[in-house]
Amino acid sequence: MSASFQKARKYALVAGAWLFIVPAISSAHFLELIPQHAVVSEQTSQSINLDIQFTHPMATGPRMDMDMPVRFGVMTRGEQQDLLGSLTIHEEDGKRHYSASHSVARPGDHVFFIEPEPYWEPSEEVMIVHYTKVIVSAYGGSSAWDQLVGMPVEIEPMTQPYGLWSGNLFRGVVLKDGEPVPGAMVEVEWRNDGSVAIPSDEFATQTIKADQQGVFSYAMPREGWWGFAALLTADKPMKNPDGKTVDVEEGGLIWVYVQDME
Repeated sequence: MSASFQKARKYALVAGAWLFIVPAISSAHFLELIPQHAVVSEQTSQSINLDIQFTHPMATGPRMDMDMPVRFGVMTRGEQQDLLGSLTIHEEDGKRHYSASHSVARPGDHVFFIEPEPYWEPSEEVMIVHYTKVIVSAYGGSSAWDQLVGMPVEIEPMTQPYGLWSGNLFRGVVLKDGEPVPGAMVEVEWRNDGSVAIPSDEFATQTIKADQQGVFSYAMPREGWWGFAALLTADKPMKNPDGKTVDVEEGGLIWVYVQDME
C-alpha cells in the first residue's frame, strides 16, 4: 500500500468519523398553540381549529410526547372559559399531541391559553412547564389584546399581536407573578414550514435579553407564526420521574402571526 494511498485513506476515515460526531441542527423547546386564523371575520369560518404540540418549531421537530394539559381555555373580556373537554388526542410514533375546535361567536379579543403537565427533559436535567397563549381577534370587536391570563410567567404584549406585517417590530414585557423581570432571556423561533434551511444552530433559536423593565423587542422578517418564550427558573424545584429533585424551567410563551405585504 503506497504512502499516498494510506494518507488518503486516513483522511477519508477522519472525515467519515466527523459525519457521526457533528451534531444535527437543534433548537429550543416550544409549546405550540396555533389557531387556524389569527383574525376571525365574516369571511372566515366561525369555528376555529387549534393545533397543540410540544416540539422544535424552527427545526420542524421532533415532536415530544405531551401529557393531557392541566388547563386549556379561552379568555374574552376578562371572563375565562374552560376548554379542556374539547381537546382531541392524536398519537404518532408514540408521541401525543392535541387539537381543539372552538366556535367564536362574540366580537372581541380571544386569548387562548394552556398550562401543560411538567415535561422531564433528561438532556438538560430539568422539568419544563411552558405557560402558552395566543390572541385571536374576532369581528373587529373591542381591543383587549393586552389582557393577562394570570399565569406564573407571562408575556404581556406591548404591540397588538395580530394584524401585523412582516418586518413589524413586536414588543412585550416579561412578567413573573405579575411583576416585570429585569434582564429576562427570551428565545424566538419561527414555525418553519419547511421552506427555510437552517445554516447552523445559531440561526435556529434567536435570543433577546430584556431591559431593566423586562421589555424586549424583535422585528419579524418573514410571514408566518413566531413564538416568543421567556424562560425563568422556578422558585421551587420538582421531582423528576426517577424521584430526584431537579430545577424547573418555567416559560411564558406567546405566539404572533405576521403577513407579507403584497
